[in-house]
Amino acid sequence: MLRKIIKIDEGKCNGCGICAEACHEGAIGIVDGKAKLLREDYCDGLGDCLPACPTGAISFEEREAPAYNEAAVQAAKLNKGAENLPCGCPGTASKAIHRGETQADNVTVHSRLSQWPVQIKLLSVNAPYFNGANLLVAADCTAYAYGNFHNDFIKNRITLIGCPKLDMVDYTEKLTQIIAGNNIKSVTVVRMEVPCCGGIENAVKQALRASGKFIPWSVVTISTDGQIIE
Repeated sequence: MLRKIIKIDEGKCNGCGICAEACHEGAIGIVDGKAKLLREDYCDGLGDCLPACPTGAISFEEREAPAYNEAAVQAAKLNKGAENLPCGCPGTASKAIHRGETQADNVTVHSRLSQWPVQIKLLSVNAPYFNGANLLVAADCTAYAYGNFHNDFIKNRITLIGCPKLDMVDYTEKLTQIIAGNNIKSVTVVRMEVPCCGGIENAVKQALRASGKFIPWSVVTISTDGQIIE
């Protein structure tokens, strides 16, 4: 199929690896000291790697390429977590994976929520608390799966939650208005490992691009048994 996909100019690439870290899909790797597009079907064409490249070695081109395969990307991420290190230790041991648990069952966890409402579809795009805010855009299931969600994610952030599957709505336009119309400092996306959660991640990516702003952002993925896997 004809689609937009990244192109890497090896002559400009200095092998820093920043683009590989910025690519949440795992499409880019460093081979022989240069960035390479390892799997065309892993590249979603959204260009998270473009602003990360310090030498301008990455650009878009439109050409024949396999369609983006989200299922393959998610499977590769799970398999990567199960790989063993050269020493024989499980690969997950080096990833600081932890459960969102309180230290004791009788510990009271106080709410860290700083604003209301929290549902994306109910929020006013020009609410005053967006000024200078660090945004948390979370799939609503994450707060139930991850036990220490308030302290690790909600604290010191403005919280926006939703479910792209159940809400049956595209959040991109509203998120674009929030990001473009306010002084947003950062965006953290928290999603579940299930494929349907890709909708909330993609909405944030599209909104960041449409806003025309370069804002630090990150994606954290929660497994169905309450662990951070990304």
